[in-house]
Parts: sequence; C-alpha cells; structure tokens
Amino acid sequence: MVTLVNLRAYWRFVVVLRRFSPLIVAYWRDRRRYFLFGASRDVDTETQRERAAALLDILLTLGPTFIKLGQLLSTRPDVLPPAYIDVLEGLQDDVPPAPWAESKQVLEAELGPVAEAFDEFDTEPISGASLGQVYTARYEGEDVAVKVRRPGIESLVEADLRTIRWSVPIVKQFIGSGRAFSLENLADEFAKTIREEMDYDREREMLQEIRTNFTDDDRIRIPTAYEAVSGPRVLTMEYIPGTKITRVDELDAAGFDRTAIAETLQEVYLQMIIDDGVFHADPHPGNLAVDDDGAVIFYDFGMAGRVEPYVQEKIIDFYVAVARQDIDEILDTLIAMGTLSPEADREVMGNVMELAIADASGEDIEQYRVNQIVEQVESTIYEFPLRLPPNLALVLRVATVVEGVCVTLDPEFDFISTATEYLREEGYYEQTARDLAEDAGKQAQRTAEALFTVPPKADDFLDRANRGDLAIDVTLEDETDVLDKLAMRIAYSMLLAVGVLSATILYSFAEEWRLAAIVLVLAAPLAVALYRSFRKKRGIRARPQFTRQGMKKRRED
Repeated sequence: MVTLVNLRAYWRFVVVLRRFSPLIVAYWRDRRRYFLFGASRDVDTETQRERAAALLDILLTLGPTFIKLGQLLSTRPDVLPPAYIDVLEGLQDDVPPAPWAESKQVLEAELGPVAEAFDEFDTEPISGASLGQVYTARYEGEDVAVKVRRPGIESLVEADLRTIRWSVPIVKQFIGSGRAFSLENLADEFAKTIREEMDYDREREMLQEIRTNFTDDDRIRIPTAYEAVSGPRVLTMEYIPGTKITRVDELDAAGFDRTAIAETLQEVYLQMIIDDGVFHADPHPGNLAVDDDGAVIFYDFGMAGRVEPYVQEKIIDFYVAVARQDIDEILDTLIAMGTLSPEADREVMGNVMELAIADASGEDIEQYRVNQIVEQVESTIYEFPLRLPPNLALVLRVATVVEGVCVTLDPEFDFISTATEYLREEGYYEQTARDLAEDAGKQAQRTAEALFTVPPKADDFLDRANRGDLAIDVTLEDETDVLDKLAMRIAYSMLLAVGVLSATILYSFAEEWRLAAIVLVLAAPLAVALYRSFRKKRGIRARPQFTRQGMKKRRED
C-alpha cells in the first residue's frame, strides 16, 4: 500500500542517492579500479579525510535526520575509519528555528491556549536544534524553559528512516562482512534512538531519574520538570541561567576554581555510569554551564542512556587495569565488553595498549589522557571489527567529550588518576582485589581437582588405545565453501587448457583460424573468471573456527 510517508520516502531515497553518488562511485572504484574489473585501490589517510569532509557536507545538506545520523556515526569506530570519526565529531546540531506560528500550533495541540497554560511566553527561541527548539516563559511565578518539538519533524524522520534502511544493502557492498553486521544493527539503533529523542515524555522521565540520584549533591544542578505543562511534544523545565562551562575567562573573573569544576564534572559522570547506570549522554559545552554559586548545570536530556550491570563491572575493571598498567587485563576486559574481537592478535593489541598508556611522552600512567587510550582502541576496533554494544559506544564517546571539557577547564587535568581515586574512595579497588582473590581460590581448587581426575582419564585413554577400542572422529568444516571454490578453480583451469589446446590444434594442423578464434573467444570468459578468482582477497580464505559464534554452534550441535 502506497502511503504519503512511503511516497516521501521514495523521493528522499532518490535525493539521498543523488547526493551520495560521487562517494558511491569513489568507493566502487576502490574495489574495482575500472568498475567491472581491475585491482582494488589503496586509500590513504588524506583521501579518507577529504571523503569524510564531503560526507559531512552531504549530511548537513540532507537535514535534521542525517545530522543526527552523523552524530551517531561519530560514536561508532566499528563502522567508520578513524579519519571519518575525527571529522564527524565536529558535527553540530544547529539549524534555523521554525516560525513561531508553527511552534504555537504544537504547543496548543498539547497544552491548550498558550496564554492559559503560561503566565508569560517569549516567542523568540533561545536555542534551536534539528528536532526541537527552546523558549523561555513564566509558569506559576517561576522562570521556565519550554522545549517544543519541531513542527512536522515526525513525518520527515520516518521517511528518512525508511530511506536509510533501503540504503543499507547498497552501503554493504563497500564494506566487509563484520562491518556489514555492525551497519545493520546501527540502522536499527539509530531508528530507536531518534524516536526516543523525539519523545519528550521519555526525556522528562530520564531527567527526573537522574535528578533524584543527585538530590543531595549541591555541586550540580539539574532542572525540575513540570509534568502539568509537558507532553510527548512539549517539555517544560526549570530555567537555570549560567555561564557556558568552556568560557574560562568569565569563570576566572567570577573567581571559580576551574580544577574543582573539572573534578566535579568527571566524578558526576563516573557516578552516573558506574553507580547509577543511567547517564546524560550529550555533554558537549552547549549543554553544560556554571551557576553563580559554582555548581555545574546540566541541560538537554534528550540523549540519555542506560548501562547494564555487567558493563558497569567491566568499565570498573578497565579503569583498574589501566591504573595498574596490566595489559592482559585491559585486553580481557575489552573482549568481555564486546569492543574487541577474540580473534584479534593479542600481541599486536598489547603493543597498541602499551603505546597508549606507556609511550606517550615518558609521563607517569596517571597523567595520560583517557582519549589517547580510547583513540587507540577505536582505530583497532575498525581493523578487528566486532559489533560494539550501542550504549557502550555512547559511554566511550561521553568519556572523551567529558575529558575534552575538563582539559579546557584545566590543561593539567588528570582523568585517569581522578578516576582511580574515585574508584578507591568508593571501594571498587578493594572489591576488585577481593574478586581476584576469590577467582584465584576457585582456580586453585579446579587445578587441585584436575590433578586427581586427569591421571585416571589418561590411564583409561591409553588402555583403550592398547585394546584398539579408541575411535577418533575427525570432521572437516567448510563453512565458507573453501573446497568448492578450489574445485571451481581447478575446473576453470582444465576447461581453459582444453580450449587453448583445441585452438592451437585447429590453427596449427587444420589451418582453421576462424574456428580457432571462435574457440578462443568462447574460452575467454573462463580466463576472466579464473583471473578474478585469484584476485579476490577474500575469495578462498578459510574462516576462523574458534569464534564465539562457532563455539556456540558446536555446543548447540
């Protein structure tokens, strides 16, 4: 059934395809220099940066949904190379505001007449973004900020989401199978994320939950939400003015301790992620300010996420391992969190981690920046792709953005040492030590049990071998059709040899050059097919068997 949304989606798909066509042609030629044949092309970092800049321009041109998509892509190093991540990180969600008449229609549809819902209302927005804009007003004698969803944005977003879903099969042609899996999941994640961000009821609930978690902390301020004048498309909150957190000259003039502000910001995010499991996920400087008493103000909870308890534990393990310079534990933690493939070369990854935490500039570990570690991890994730858990990708990006703000406040700020001190004060260091001791005890018990159980099993094995009763079942798994491809190459070679030999005989002995030419023409496709089978990089490479998926399948069988 053809609906208005589908018609709009078809048109948007054509527009998107036209905008992306230069990049599609370039990527296609990377795989086949002459489109249908030829070797693949190596793409250097500078070319990647140029293409990333072109991608940024396209996303900005296509509007709100694609701006949001670019922001999400900047958090996914398992999908894009580091050069693209660097460029897209600067993508700002800043678009011209909608006319007041259109916003007024949304307000009155949700709350009734504006004059009855509010004491006063300023029709000039104080900020605008792709999905909504913010106005100031007075409600029951209090100054409030009123966030209104952009008129008509729902139909545009739904059409664009269809376009993105239809585009996935095209994009998959230019990336490996590992990243193709990540791309499909990213499309689903993006649809879920942007719909949640347009749901102001959800934003209000997340804001209230986080505010409750910090009720007794006077170092920060989170606005109060007014449910009576809020709805799915309108959110009314306490208006708290402040100085933008990166305006260091104004903070100095007010006499604030910038190092203390940085420490507060970091500790608040550590509590959100490690202790509470729910966090404000958009800490760019526009969403952070400082009030007249030096408290940090948080704005805009449209992007808020949750962290599963298991991931919280692994984040703690990661920080503790970094502080201890325990490379093996860092790698084990990254694998356990799903940010690194178990198939990755541990020696290579170990060198990456050592460079990140021990070879920056000869400083002590506590003085290294967390973004040095995260950047190394992200670049390696792209080389050894595995699906990055959505909210963990968000946590990694939050960590780097928060640290950037902290370093702006205090260039000598120590993220790792401050995090380590927080973990120690909260008792996580001691808990980790106890867990290690318990694990060591269990391992010792298993080892002792093995000393008593293995010899009898070995004796039984040898007895059966001596009696001739030992049977060993060996199966060959060919999940990627390696043998079929090898057989096909042999068949191509034999048929090609027969064709060339026949043409030679016809020309040399029967002097039938026309017939010989026909035979050679017929054999030419075989030669092309054989050549292409050897040129394909992934054409006949066996898949590693000891993957998590493979082991799971074996257990099920």
